[in-house]
Formats: sequence, C-alpha cells, structure tokens
Amino acid sequence: MIPYGKQTIDDNDIEAVKEVLVSDYLTTGPKVSEFEDKISKYSQVEFTLVCSSGTAALHLASLALLESGDRVITTVNSFLATANAILYVGAIPIFVDIDSSGNIDLDLVIDLLKKDNSIKALYGVHFSGNPLNQDKLRYIKEHFNIKILEDCAHSIGAEYKGIKAGSCVNSDISIFSFHPVKNMTTGEGGAVTTNSEKLYQKIKILRNHGIYKDSSMKPWEYEMRELGFNYRITDIQCALGISQLEKLNLFISKRRKLAKRYEELLKPHLNIIKPLYSYNENSSYHLFVILIDFTKLSITKEELFLKMRDRGVFLQLHYIPINKQPYYKRLGYGNEYTPMMDRYYTQALSLPLYPTLKESEQDFVIDTLLEIIYAKD
Repeated sequence: MIPYGKQTIDDNDIEAVKEVLVSDYLTTGPKVSEFEDKISKYSQVEFTLVCSSGTAALHLASLALLESGDRVITTVNSFLATANAILYVGAIPIFVDIDSSGNIDLDLVIDLLKKDNSIKALYGVHFSGNPLNQDKLRYIKEHFNIKILEDCAHSIGAEYKGIKAGSCVNSDISIFSFHPVKNMTTGEGGAVTTNSEKLYQKIKILRNHGIYKDSSMKPWEYEMRELGFNYRITDIQCALGISQLEKLNLFISKRRKLAKRYEELLKPHLNIIKPLYSYNENSSYHLFVILIDFTKLSITKEELFLKMRDRGVFLQLHYIPINKQPYYKRLGYGNEYTPMMDRYYTQALSLPLYPTLKESEQDFVIDTLLEIIYAKD
C-alpha cells in the first residue's frame, strides 16, 4: 500500500520521547516552552503557543480575534476546521472562490472588501503548502480595517519572497498543524503564532481553562477570568516536535524533489493531467495535487480513485467544497458563485507525497495512473 501521506519517524524521535517518559514532567513541563521557542525562531515570529491540535489553534485564535456576529471571509477549499472555527465563536463565514493555485482568490477578496465595510476578518489558507501572495495580503492589511489569520496548517517551512509561513508579517495570527500527515508531527498538535503580546497573553489564558495566576496570589490561588478550554499539549508530544523540527528542512527538501519529479513524469500528458500549479521552490509541498480532465476520458473520477486503491495506491481528495457540506447547506450556504472551486472539485486528486516515498514507488504511482486512465473500454 502506498498512502497519500504519512509520518516520518526515526530513532532520534523515539529516543526524544523516551527521555520524557522517564523524566519528571509528562505535561506542562520544560519541553513545551522549548518547543515554542524553537518554532518562534524557525518561523521568525515573536510569540508561539503550542496546543492540542490545529483545530484547537484555530479555535483559540478565533476566540482572540473575533466577536459573535463578525462577518469573516474565508476559502471554500480547506479542511472543515478553518470555517468551523469561525462558527465556534458565533461569527459568520463568507465564502470566496479560489484562484488557479487552489488558494483563496485575494483579488476577489479585495473587491469584496471595497464593497462591504461590515466584514471584520479574513481567514486565508496556504493550500497544499503554497503560500498566499504576501504582497496582496499586505495591501489588504494596509487598506482595510480587518483582522487577518493565516491558516498555515499545510505550510510550515514555506516562504514568499523571504517571508516565512507563520511569521505574521502581514497578519495578526497564524496557525500550524502537526497531524501525522503534515510536514512534521507531534502525533496530534498545533500552534498559534503572533507578533502581538496582547493576543499572546489572551490565548495563553484561554488554552488553560481561562485560568490566571501570578506571584501576588496565595500559593494555592488562581482565578478563572475567561471561559477557556483544556487545549494544552504534552511534553511527550513536544519532545517529538522538537526532534521533528530539527529535520523539517530535510523533509521539505525531499518533498520538493519528489514534487519536481512528479511534474517531470507528467509532462508528456499535460493535455489530460497537470499539476495544480507549476513547480514552486518556495512551497512546502504538504500535498501534490493534480487536475485530470475527465471529459476527455472514458473513466470517472470515482472509478479511477477506486481502481488505484485496488492496485495499492491510496489517492486523496483535498477538498470537498466546505459550503457544499450538509451542515453548511442547512445554514443557508451552498449557492455561492464559485466557478473555479466547482471546476477544481471535478478534476482534483492528491498523489502520494511524503519524505520516505521512493522513486520506484513514485514511478509505480504514475505508471498505474496512466495505465488506468488510458485503458481501452
């Protein structure tokens, strides 16, 4: 079986976890702050707070940024958690179409902001590891009075003209995810990054039940000042994260090499199959998405998906349009004008991509794909 993605764990990772297991702290110990410091340094950002998942990071960020009733622009092309976090705090998602790279179309965002001054925030996703256009994001930051969140769940290690994903140069907050299929992992886990000490302090309290404590209090005293959550992460996970972060650049280098090779293998077939976007040396390549023109084939997308699985190659789809999900349709969504996303959904599939994928396995993926789509009825 060749999965679409999986973690890369070595002996150093295992030893790092073992050391914590026999230490005095399994959670809320020194590895948490060490991991946060290392992410801040790597991402060139002032503050980092790690938490139990990428979804928890989105929720915490939303609690800090948004008020109930706020109208928030976001993309139709992401995992559900991006839009769900807006709903968690009683805010209202406003779905905008994608551009040809799969990212939210920032030109459409700018047009909408010019027409509607009631919008309070933008949640942009660096889809597949391909960073958002920071020039356009800076324009939005400078010309409109809105909050900006960058969902970097796919993009740790990516850059745009030297701006690191998660650095919050043109946003208020960014988030990372450390799920096993991401570019580095803590098992489950996530992080919030910001250059605002005010946001940092608020999120820090919200991560731990809304509890505040300082040296002026009696030793046993604490105060719950906010309705917070238990979104803490363990030292066990952070030890793994520290070890993984040391190898992140190597992981991304391997992903980029494989992505470039996929593009070369597909070159003779661009009339039928093409990468979502041309090779980008600044993408972190969490995903390698292809677009297949099924109108030129005698096989459907579902048939291809299942036949590839029968041959041991597990493709994936990123993503079903969020606004078309049953829950969102019950809220009145689903009829937005999103022609780019609608077309994308009919064509897109994600090929296997992870650092330990062998070139021979990559050849098998492409050979099998071509054999199936070109097979005679």
